[in-house]
Amino acid sequence: MSEMTVSKRYAEALFLLGQEKNSINQLKQEFSQVQEIFESNSELRTFLMHPRINNTDRKKFIEEVFQSFQKDVVHTLKLLVDRQRTALIPDIIEQFIQFANDAEGIALATVYTARTLTDAEKQQLEQNLKKRLNKQTIQMDNVVDPELIGGVKIRIGNTIYDGSISGKLRRIEQQIVTANN
Repeated sequence: MSEMTVSKRYAEALFLLGQEKNSINQLKQEFSQVQEIFESNSELRTFLMHPRINNTDRKKFIEEVFQSFQKDVVHTLKLLVDRQRTALIPDIIEQFIQFANDAEGIALATVYTARTLTDAEKQQLEQNLKKRLNKQTIQMDNVVDPELIGGVKIRIGNTIYDGSISGKLRRIEQQIVTANN
């Protein structure tokens, strides 16, 4: 079974648990903090995956580090340690957050532009994306990429909408190359 499939199954189980206990928002908030900790602290990942450290010590460590978090978060982390799935923790959290966002009608969009968008442009783009994706909320992150020349490129999940000038030029180039062959 692929790691992505495994991550998705754990995330789905967490999501169902959150629904059952009516604690999805709290789980989402705490797992976001766990994800930040894992991303910013490479020593933590190294420690939890080190072959000479036994699972008992790893679980004690998790209990100490995440003692302020709710029981379900700590239990999930300890379960993943027991099942040798520590490396998947960031992916599982990402999948869980995606499930939670989908349930709430939230889409996360990374918007690449040649310059920073104005507030009016952000609002207009947000309204258009809400209609197109049938979502209630669009959380946008504007990334400036001067190589785009102009236009906009939007990434939502695994889907990319490329309306940039550089993207259009690449497509025209491919059409010319294809036509000449």
